[in-house]
Amino acid sequence: MTNLFEPAQLKRLSLKNRVVMAPMTRARTSQPGNVPNRLMAIYYKQRASAGLIISEATQISDDAQGYSYTPGVYTDKQVDGWRLVTQHVKAQGAAMFCQLWHVGRVSHPSFQNGEPPMAPSALKPVGTQVWVADQEGRGQMVDCVQPKAMSHQQIQQVIQDFANAAKRAIEAGFDGVEIHGGNGYLIDQFLRTNSNHRSDRYGGSRDNRVRFLLEVVDAVIEAVGAHRVGVRLAPFITFKDMDCPDIVPTILQAAEQLQRRNIAYLHLSEADWEDAPQIPESFRIALRRRFGGTIIVAGGYDRARAEQVLAKGYADLIAFGRPFVANPDLVNRLKQTQPLAPLDGATLFGGDERGYIDYPTAP
Repeated sequence: MTNLFEPAQLKRLSLKNRVVMAPMTRARTSQPGNVPNRLMAIYYKQRASAGLIISEATQISDDAQGYSYTPGVYTDKQVDGWRLVTQHVKAQGAAMFCQLWHVGRVSHPSFQNGEPPMAPSALKPVGTQVWVADQEGRGQMVDCVQPKAMSHQQIQQVIQDFANAAKRAIEAGFDGVEIHGGNGYLIDQFLRTNSNHRSDRYGGSRDNRVRFLLEVVDAVIEAVGAHRVGVRLAPFITFKDMDCPDIVPTILQAAEQLQRRNIAYLHLSEADWEDAPQIPESFRIALRRRFGGTIIVAGGYDRARAEQVLAKGYADLIAFGRPFVANPDLVNRLKQTQPLAPLDGATLFGGDERGYIDYPTAP
């Protein structure tokens, strides 16, 4: 039976265990410029007992941002900042991938030089807000606005931005990149019928709605190699106004195409709130049939549930999110079946070292 704490192989990378630190937005960058800093390096170093760390979502360009203080990986200063982070993590023996995102319509004109954000179609995400802060760090949640539909030229530019950001991430010392294709952001917006009303080659049929994802993946593969590319998808997450009746078969079709590209892994983002829908076992079986490479799952896992999914062969690595926030020594706590410390929700986004690097390890 596969054990959560035994080593694993991820293409050319040897991981010391099967525990992954999931990507989690923490909004602690230095300003101006959304630059990763020493505080972030300490934060990730503290949690580098994981076999693999996936960074918080990192914008690929100026127009990719949707929340205050989230990092980028496209300027020299950002690359230098991330290099400090990856050096700290690798010194602890962990691998690290950079999650690349473009938020699409989940943004605000304050991040877009006063212009509406871009999206597949000019459809406002109902009931969706983003966090906007001033230079003093005082923030508030504000409603998203109606976006503008992307032109073909803009689509091609964003594809190139993903490739360029992937190159910069490797320069910064990351072992690879994860393309964020879930949770209501730009790539997910192309995949779903409710957010994509295009009538060109990027909308309508499943083949067309999957096209943008695959073109991004192909560009990133060409830039850094398939062994350095992971993809995150979220078929059962519907917040940010993303309830699409055709998303599950669309995701399964995408998985077949990703298998052919021999990418490093497929990361399944599952809902993790208390009354969230459970992933049907039939979907896990169908996904495994279509994707035989490494599968990572994330979403409310504890040790027992993690090892159950590993034992059934539905996943190869298990990602933990919120438990890693308040438990920097999470791997040891899981291994020793020690109780987990609770997190302070008020300090999740923005701020200083409090609720970030001051959580103690178990006695």
